[in-house]
Amino acid sequence: MDKLRRVLSGQDDNEELGLTAQVLDASSLSYSTRVKWFVICFAGGILCSILGSALLFLPGGIKLFAVFYTIGNLAALASTCFLMGPLKQLKRMFEPTRLIATIVMLLCLVLTLCAVFWWHKKGLAIIFCILQFLTFCFLHCLV
Repeated sequence: MDKLRRVLSGQDDNEELGLTAQVLDASSLSYSTRVKWFVICFAGGILCSILGSALLFLPGGIKLFAVFYTIGNLAALASTCFLMGPLKQLKRMFEPTRLIATIVMLLCLVLTLCAVFWWHKKGLAIIFCILQFLTFCFLHCLV
């Protein structure tokens, strides 16, 4: 359990102690606070995604679907920042094995909203939402 806490708080055995580590230690949250906010953000992300999916079937609901689905994915992504810290999250997202998935996911987040609000292409928005889901899963499943 102690090892899990060290890994989730970003304190690996191999990590160098420097100014960055001292700044992170000074601003870090307690383990229980990190877990609580992870659960809150993750549950909020799931709730937004489900709500967006339900709103899809209303007249003109494609805009609400795209917004809520994108907010849900951003909240789920932010939830993992609470577990490992934002800098470590960004470092892991931009590792060579995850770089393409990260770029595609961030691009799809923006393109989903562009497709709905500026281009008015409902089908394209759905495709970008599906790509958001696939790249989000791919991003978190890579080891």
